[in-house]
Amino acid sequence: MKNLFDHINDTELKVVAAKVFAGSRISGEDALLLYSKADLPVLALLSGTVRRRLNNDFAFFNRNFHIEPTNICVYNCRFCSYHKPQGDPESWEFTHNQMLDIVKKFDNIKVTEVHIAGGVHPLHDLDYYCLLISRIHEHRPEIHIKAYSAIELDYMISMSGLSIKEGLEELKKSGLDSIPGGGAEIFDEEVRKRTCPEKTSSKRWIEIHETAHNLGITSNATMLYGHIETYAHRVDHMRRLRDLQDRTGGFNAFIPLKYKKANNPMSYLGEVSILEDLRNYAVARIFLDNIPHLKAYWPMAGRELARMSLLFGADDLDGTINDTTKIYSMAGAEEKNPEMTTEEICRLIRDAGFKPVERDSRYNFINTFAL
Repeated sequence: MKNLFDHINDTELKVVAAKVFAGSRISGEDALLLYSKADLPVLALLSGTVRRRLNNDFAFFNRNFHIEPTNICVYNCRFCSYHKPQGDPESWEFTHNQMLDIVKKFDNIKVTEVHIAGGVHPLHDLDYYCLLISRIHEHRPEIHIKAYSAIELDYMISMSGLSIKEGLEELKKSGLDSIPGGGAEIFDEEVRKRTCPEKTSSKRWIEIHETAHNLGITSNATMLYGHIETYAHRVDHMRRLRDLQDRTGGFNAFIPLKYKKANNPMSYLGEVSILEDLRNYAVARIFLDNIPHLKAYWPMAGRELARMSLLFGADDLDGTINDTTKIYSMAGAEEKNPEMTTEEICRLIRDAGFKPVERDSRYNFINTFAL
């Protein structure tokens, strides 16, 4: 620790570093200081300290696949490369039977989770989505169903005339186990007005996740970074998540998602550097002291950045995916057909110096692999 403090010339940074080593919570002002002044070696050491305190030397993954019911969406977010209008040659809309066929492809494959999320279809209400979940649950009752972002939930439940609590109760009865973290973007309402003005408000996103947590439905949380937001916007976003986690404890993981520039109206912005990606992972790990896991979603990040992120606080890489998602490949991610075997994921984790652990969707250990 002495060598670290010798490396830090800024007195304020030394105070923040001392808090981290002591296991104390840092403030929003501290997080801004880390974003603006801390160099990468300091951030790696501080975030690694928090990471090991929470998760030792383990790095997690699961065996999963995605279903993306449609990319037809009532919203037209400026950062989105996924949305297509109805009738567009690149649009799709799967039937229940087609989606059940996707599940059946994995009947003889060891998977533990199906992740269901897509566009907000203008005609599909709560009953439609409950029926899909119940059919999947009936076909393969042991699989964990993580489904529907808060944006999808808001629309389908409102369309059905129910309260958020009533709608989530119906989904839970149908077999819903947890919800993903999509749609959070950046919570600041002025940023939302410029990037996704039609979308569910940040207040509503928080309400939906808080209600889910109180019903025993866990969730993840995301943040879309690297566009028009400032460091202050990122810290405000994470502060709201940390406050909610203090109230409910229902978040399993936080997932920073990088804005990708291909095929959307904000492409003129370009993309932030890998160094900024690593800075963001590190500050997130240090600040979000009560969310147990930090995920580097490898289909978005790419394999090399995902590996490096493990040295900057991340402890989870998501899963095998099995080439079942298009959201980031349509936005220009290098992983055009995202799929990794368990052997490939374990090798990536070992190359970063960590111990691979296959987990279930609630981070219970399934299999611990030797270094």
